[in-house]
Amino acid sequence: MKVVNETLTFSTKGAVDFVDLTEKVQRIVAKSGVQNGLVHLFAPHATGILILTEYEPALVEDIKTFLEQLVSSRGRFHHPSNAHAHLRSVLLPPDRTIPLIDGRAVFGTWQSVVFVETDVYPRQRTVIVQVIGE
Repeated sequence: MKVVNETLTFSTKGAVDFVDLTEKVQRIVAKSGVQNGLVHLFAPHATGILILTEYEPALVEDIKTFLEQLVSSRGRFHHPSNAHAHLRSVLLPPDRTIPLIDGRAVFGTWQSVVFVETDVYPRQRTVIVQVIGE
């Protein structure tokens, strides 16, 4: 079995920003030479999440609204300034595992893997991509 580790590094624009990582993940998979296995993605951040969804502007706005309804940024919290960002990250995962078949990460017809910045400021972010298989 082969294991290939890569790290994606990118910047976010601040509060509830979305970064589509799908093509970057596919390039890493192709470069790995692994034909069948799994692609595991992990965002090592307390205020960042990974989602699988259709990456479409109206849906992105709906997701922003959903996150605000789920945990309001105007709530009263003990933690200063960005408690809502941490709470959103508690509820949504920082990782995803995707099947790798015939040398490609397999997504549904409209699925993309998207990093969601839940923090209040622009950040430099990383996502660890681990390709595992044969």
